[in-house]
Amino acid sequence: MSKMAEEKAVGAAGAADAAQQQQLAAGEAAAARVRPVETLLRAAPLGLCVAAMAVMLKDQQTNEYGTVAYSDLGGFKYLVYANGLCAAYSLVTAFYTAVPRPATVSRSWVVFLLDQVFTYLILAAGAAAAELLYLAYNGDKEVTWSEACGVFGSFCRQARTSVGITFGSVLCFILLSLISSYRLFSAYEAPPSSALGNKGVEIAAYPR
Repeated sequence: MSKMAEEKAVGAAGAADAAQQQQLAAGEAAAARVRPVETLLRAAPLGLCVAAMAVMLKDQQTNEYGTVAYSDLGGFKYLVYANGLCAAYSLVTAFYTAVPRPATVSRSWVVFLLDQVFTYLILAAGAAAAELLYLAYNGDKEVTWSEACGVFGSFCRQARTSVGITFGSVLCFILLSLISSYRLFSAYEAPPSSALGNKGVEIAAYPR
């Protein structure tokens, strides 16, 4: 009985190793298929974020009504900071993706989570800046705020350009999130039949 138990344990260990190797091979195959597109998408936000940041940093207008600059508005300052952080992240991950390396689930998880964080970061910055622009163009009658772009038209146009470029980088980050999700979850295998409950309810089975 002891010998039979040992043989079963060895067989189970061998099956687990084979399944792990299959998962790693699937991850490497998925990464190889999407690497060229992913590298290009990771490099694209670098230029877009730097351009949006540069346009906003130069956004200032002075006339007979006074002076207004991007630094006077918290949402525009947040846009500058977010674009700077996302540009740095794009540079690092573009180099990381361009160099082939063995695919592992842990690495895929790290890239996936970072992609999610920076996607929401740049999306929140673009949304906040877009709300400021809306108020600048339309005002808010309920709180007696008048529109300001009729007086500071050049300032608003430049801010609008920066926000538009930022949403271009948002699109790139959304696509990157989808790619990193695909690379991560394509390494998962379907739950085996032994993982079914008594009533036919599936129990999720994940690789280590």
